[in-house]
Amino acid sequence: MFAVIRTGGKQYKVTKDSKITVELLDAKAGDIINLTDVLLISDGAKTTVGAPVIAGASVTAEVVAETRGPKLIVFKKRRRQNSRRKNGHRQDLLTLKIKDIKAA
Repeated sequence: MFAVIRTGGKQYKVTKDSKITVELLDAKAGDIINLTDVLLISDGAKTTVGAPVIAGASVTAEVVAETRGPKLIVFKKRRRQNSRRKNGHRQDLLTLKIKDIKAA
């Protein structure tokens, strides 16, 4: 059984006991969160597609850790103006372990 969920403006295909890395949510390590934006659920024989989400469906996940993504370099240059700006960015991320997928 698998599901497609939406969080942080991105979509993720999840199965039970899989781990995913998503953008930071309001949770600490060890918390159990409930994701309700379920777009699709399939159990092999039957597939349910939401319009846009499936009413009553949810995915339960446990927060494993808070991490940070790789450092990205943001470099802006205006040619022939002697203007350069260099910044770095690291996205805050959350690692989730999927505990359960519940259909409507």
